[in-house]
Amino acid sequence: MGLLDAIKGWRGGADEVQRWVVVDVESSGLDAERDRLLAIAAVAVQADDQHPHILLGDSFEVVLRQAEAAGRLPDKANILLHGIGVGAQRTGVEPAQALAAFERYVGASPLLAFHAAFDRTMIERAFQAVLGHRPAVPWLDIEPVAAVLHPQVRARSLDEWMAHFDIRCLVRHQAAADTLATAELLLKLWPAMRAQGVRPSFKAVAKLAAQRRWVTG
Repeated sequence: MGLLDAIKGWRGGADEVQRWVVVDVESSGLDAERDRLLAIAAVAVQADDQHPHILLGDSFEVVLRQAEAAGRLPDKANILLHGIGVGAQRTGVEPAQALAAFERYVGASPLLAFHAAFDRTMIERAFQAVLGHRPAVPWLDIEPVAAVLHPQVRARSLDEWMAHFDIRCLVRHQAAADTLATAELLLKLWPAMRAQGVRPSFKAVAKLAAQRRWVTG
């Protein structure tokens, strides 16, 4: 099922449509099909047409307990990157409890991320393995939206887009900080959407993301 098909079948209520959730994960490595989900962070955005803003009081962060961390040599380079040490991994929240809490937090809101395929795969794999189902909400990748709205910008990574819009992030590659930076990037795209006559509804933004595939496919 394609992105637009999934959105057509989505039944978010009027209030939830205005609340979008930006998410980022930390993992034991970069292989989304094999590595473990370590942490999830998220922050809500009030997707108001005129005055969109980040809901700093509406955020989520959890480290999942890693039974596999016991007796295993830590990947020191990876720990230095995300800051989640073996101790934190061993004493985190039980995966079933953590994922159920995340599902309650998200509710009917759509999920957004930068290069969302990785975050989505990690979260859906964990949900399927632990809870037996996947989150029943649509996902959206912010990167193609930025590329369509600003085709003159030669940026691909989150760091490059942050540099272009002068978005500051004191601690990169930690889920909570990356989530906030991604949410700020989303808000930076709002003026370009309005300038192109796009009402920033979730479905309209998803159509922008699909344009990237049509142009490059």
